[in-house]
Amino acid sequence: MADATTDLVSDALRLLGVRASTPASDRDVDLVLRPGGTPVQLTRRALVDRDAAQRILTSTHLPPGTLLLVVGDRVTREARDMLLAEGAGYFDLRGRLAIRAPHLVIDTDLEPHGERRVRKDPVAGRAGLEVATALLLEPDAGTAVRELARVLTRSPSTVSEVLKALRAEDLIDDKRRVPDERLFWRVAERWTTSDVHLARIPPPGDATRITASLRLGLVDPEHSTGWALTDAAAAATLGAPMAVRSDHIPEFYVPDETTSRRAEKLLGRAPSPGHAACVVRVAPVPAVCARRVEVLANHTPWPLAHPVFVALDLAQDVGRGREILDAWVPSSEWRRVW
Repeated sequence: MADATTDLVSDALRLLGVRASTPASDRDVDLVLRPGGTPVQLTRRALVDRDAAQRILTSTHLPPGTLLLVVGDRVTREARDMLLAEGAGYFDLRGRLAIRAPHLVIDTDLEPHGERRVRKDPVAGRAGLEVATALLLEPDAGTAVRELARVLTRSPSTVSEVLKALRAEDLIDDKRRVPDERLFWRVAERWTTSDVHLARIPPPGDATRITASLRLGLVDPEHSTGWALTDAAAAATLGAPMAVRSDHIPEFYVPDETTSRRAEKLLGRAPSPGHAACVVRVAPVPAVCARRVEVLANHTPWPLAHPVFVALDLAQDVGRGREILDAWVPSSEWRRVW
């Protein structure tokens, strides 16, 4: 099946919280759905009426356990009923998706294909933020669209759409490199977080009774996902021109809402910010907790957030934070993008 159709289906499913990955080698399978691991074979037609649906069902030979999903610019009511009755699914690009799989049932309306508005703000939404921050992390790489899509587990069409919007505003060049600080400050405008003040700080170590379920990720932190120390403590450790008091309350990014809620349950919520032992906030993009760094100057047991993410935190303070950013030039390992 053509990449365009595969991307259409992947994008639609992702909006519904369903991950659809492309198999590496199986030519009879176009996608694999998660949860459940259901293999899917796609068939694309302009018009799918009753006769077309009958021909597709008769002529298509599926591997055992594979779902047939028929994609059409228009799928008539009779064709929809026939396909579902025969165990197939359909995606009517006018705005309807239906799937009946052993581990997944979908029957919902969607935004009609072709009516998606032109992206006005390239860093708006989670996809825009993920693409933009990925570029800031490697500003000179000029990563290919499909490679970037693979890293972000986004469809190539979505990544391409964001990149096109970024290029239209000259926030990246024609080789997808970041030429100056404007992209950073656009991301800073969208970098919103919510703090949870905890009564205790988790003891370092991944296997204790308290921390086993908190996804601290202290083993091989540069190649795993886990808590990332950020804000003032991380900035000072990474060389930003600022001092941190010995009683400074550490602030962490955690991978997801589940981890944040679990930390609040296990460590307790502080009665007020002044009584907090630490602060946690959910990472706005997965890379915050997946791209942590270690430096020799770090004398704490906690891996650090990447300098770009620490800088985005400082940028939220329009006074002192931005003064620090003006004077902060990170080590040669990282290119300054602010």
